[in-house]
Parts: sequence; C-alpha cells; structure tokens
Amino acid sequence: MIAIPAIDIRDGACVQLVGGSYDAEQVRLDDPAGVAHKWEFAGFRRLHMVDLDAATGRGNNAEMIREVLRATSMEAQVGGGVRDEERIESLLREGAQRVVLGTKAVESVNWLGDMAEAFPGTLIVAADVRDRHVVTRGWTRTSDRYVLDFIEELNALPLAGVMVTAVHKEGLMEGTDLSLMEDVVEESEHPVCASGGIGTIGDLRALEDRGVASVVIGMALYTGAIDPGAVAEEFAE
Repeated sequence: MIAIPAIDIRDGACVQLVGGSYDAEQVRLDDPAGVAHKWEFAGFRRLHMVDLDAATGRGNNAEMIREVLRATSMEAQVGGGVRDEERIESLLREGAQRVVLGTKAVESVNWLGDMAEAFPGTLIVAADVRDRHVVTRGWTRTSDRYVLDFIEELNALPLAGVMVTAVHKEGLMEGTDLSLMEDVVEESEHPVCASGGIGTIGDLRALEDRGVASVVIGMALYTGAIDPGAVAEEFAE
C-alpha cells in the first residue's frame, strides 16, 4: 500500500477541512508548492491535489495547480471540478499522471464511460461517501446512489482506480470507516484508494490489511499527529 499526502487548494492556499464542512477550515498554508516540496523531501512519491473552489463552483485554482505540478517530481493525481474532456487533457498536459473525477462521473454515467474509453488507465473516480450514499458538488448534495452499487457499475470501465472518502470522518483523525472500506475493496475490481479519518500508523496498517491499495492522508500529516518520514518509509509501495 502507498501513502499519498493531500494538498487541498482553496483561494490559492493549502487547507484542511474538518468533517466535510467548508466552514470548518482548520489548516491554511499560503504556499502549496512549498508544501509539496516538504512532502517530497519527507520521502513521499505521490501527491493528491484537489481544487476545492472548482469543486464547489466558486472559481478555480488552475494556475496554482500548474505551479505545484511544475515544482515537484512526484506523481500527481489531480481533481476538483473536472467536468469536461478539455480539463482532463489540460491536467495531463501540465504534468498530472492521473485525473480524479467526482461529481460529473456520478451524475453522468454515459460521459464517464466516454472519458474512460478516451483515457484508459488514467482516470480515478472519486466516491465521497456519507451514510453509505455518494455525495457530490463539494459534499453539499447527497445523491441517491448507494456506494457499493456505484462501485459495481464502475467495474466494467478501464479506470486507474476508485477513491472512496469517508466524508463523515474527514479531518477528525479518529480512525477511518473500516467497514466501508472493507466492503468497497470486496466489491471493486479496481485498486481502491481510501481517505478520511487517518490519525495513526495503526489506521494505515488496518487499511492495508483490508486490501486497500493507497491512502490519502491530510490532517494527520499537517498537524504532526503522525511522522511523515515514518509513513513515507513504511507505505512506499
């Protein structure tokens, strides 16, 4: 299993939110590229970057994302408000190795199928989950899509993976939703990336034991709850 530090960008800054609420911002750092350098120096090989403003229709941080991609040699997966083929192509051209699709992928299955065929092995579909239902539009709208049904639908597509975020655990560092992740791994034929609630090395080991392929870590790294170097060394591949 590989550990991946998160860089969530809002108003040009690197932030961390608690409990899936945009009103509960706990961390704000004004130099996302510098943060990326810090994680690379700690030994991480991959980076997860999200444009929070684009995800919620409040603008975008496209220039800052380009800056971070230019500043690091880590493999990057980038998402947040990616809703057309042009944006996918732009991110790949600018240096992202994988593109994360969320709201548009959930709301338009036909579009997702077309994009998966156009960019095979490149796209990650993000299922942000609360109460076992997929939430969209920056966690503000709860869909009628049951997460395991959605994961099953994705199995036929040539994706790079699926990412499941336990939104109700996000930023709390009280442990992830292990039963959710275990069920997703069992249902998915794609590599599963887990996110939400990581607070200790033990949380990471528990996810690895359940077959999770990668884990995105945010608050625990930014607050020093877990040691970045130790995480990068143990969960390097």
